[in-house]
Amino acid sequence: MTVFARTFHLRPLAVLAMGLALGACTLGPDYQRPDLPLGSEFRQAEGWKNATPADLLERGPWWTLYGDAELDALVARLNRSNQDLAAAEAQYRQARALVRSARSQLFPTLSGSASGTRTGQGSGVQGSSGTSGVGESYQLGLDATWEVDLWGRLRRNLEASRADMQASAADLAAVRLSLQAELVQTYLQLRVMDAQQRLLEQTVEAYARSLRLTENQYRAGIVPKSDVAQARTQLKQTQAEAIDLKWQRAQLEHAIAVLVGVPPSELQLAGRDGVPRLPALPMALPSQLLERRPDIAASERSVMAANAAIGIARTAWFPELTLSASGGYRNSVFSNLIEVPNRFWSLGPQLAVTLLDFGGRRAEVERAEAAYDQTVASYRQTVLESLREVEDALVQLRVLGEEAEVQREALESAQESLRLIENQYRAGTVDYLSVATVQTTALNNERTNLGLLGDRLLASVQLIAALGGGWDSSLLQGEPPLATDR
Repeated sequence: MTVFARTFHLRPLAVLAMGLALGACTLGPDYQRPDLPLGSEFRQAEGWKNATPADLLERGPWWTLYGDAELDALVARLNRSNQDLAAAEAQYRQARALVRSARSQLFPTLSGSASGTRTGQGSGVQGSSGTSGVGESYQLGLDATWEVDLWGRLRRNLEASRADMQASAADLAAVRLSLQAELVQTYLQLRVMDAQQRLLEQTVEAYARSLRLTENQYRAGIVPKSDVAQARTQLKQTQAEAIDLKWQRAQLEHAIAVLVGVPPSELQLAGRDGVPRLPALPMALPSQLLERRPDIAASERSVMAANAAIGIARTAWFPELTLSASGGYRNSVFSNLIEVPNRFWSLGPQLAVTLLDFGGRRAEVERAEAAYDQTVASYRQTVLESLREVEDALVQLRVLGEEAEVQREALESAQESLRLIENQYRAGTVDYLSVATVQTTALNNERTNLGLLGDRLLASVQLIAALGGGWDSSLLQGEPPLATDR
């Protein structure tokens, strides 16, 4: 009898030990990065020289490469207050909570209960001496359940949730990088437009002087009245162009205000001299994009989650083992409820398996495998698109640099031609129409030169964003910085 009792008490422990041993099994394929069509180098990077130091993009705040303190302050405001970024952060926090929820399923669930009931019953028979009475019942108990992860379903679910969380973190980084790039580009456009505004204002002053000179020469009988009309027309057209830039600049200022999370009426950026410098950018190998681009990292984490989903689907073919235990006190009198004679308990395993589902489990496995293939194709396409973006930015920067050099020479020729034609006009050898034509050519060349500088600045931002900015996939191993943390 003693041996039997000891065996009975050890049986639940044996079941528990068996469950723990079987729990080491995990079904489904372990994740491996899919093969990718990566080249050894960028074709458009031929002749590209690495910047010094070569770790410029490793510093994180890549916008500091432009050396503009006001831009740095605006990006800091964007990181704190942009609403699109706040929405992406909220989505990441949801994914992070799902990971904690999936992890909690690996452990037992403990619940408590307390109840008290009062019942009454009468005989209900007329003329009889049936009895009636009132009964009371009280109960206080604890219940524990634990699903033993025999085949790794819960662990695969946690793996998928963790991959989804990292994908969400990478999406957050991609949104942040995109918004930062948009802000930097808009700010650079605004500063180039300030330079164009100053150029037009200086040109208006020069044209006003030319008009006064022409009016003096007309009153002296040296030039015809048509020269005065031509000089006045040219002045007014340039004034109109200068006025037109004001609403364009205002729109850029409004866009910056929305990006930093304030109403347009609350942000005003004063015009100033100078345009941020064009930075020297380091080059990266194609394979480095896999670690530097947050959108690639997010796509790969989706592949990880889809791979784990295959394992989850395959566990449906095997039984589920749940251990449950309950205990407490039950009595009809509340005053002595918690006493040894009123104690009750139960302990036992439950094994459940689907015997027949007419192909449902097989279909779910096939669906999970097809979803994995879909995410792999999307991942490869994301990598190809990222390579294209880098190649586009590289060739754009190189061609714009060559164009800017030629345009600089054209501007110098136009300025020399203007100097010569103005001297000829003062000498009376040419009419004012010739002067106006050369002045317009010189102005257009100066504006084109500024436009090329702006295009090169924007292309540099595009290249930095295409290279992933200052981000690295190792950041996914920790908690990404949130606006509420800053």
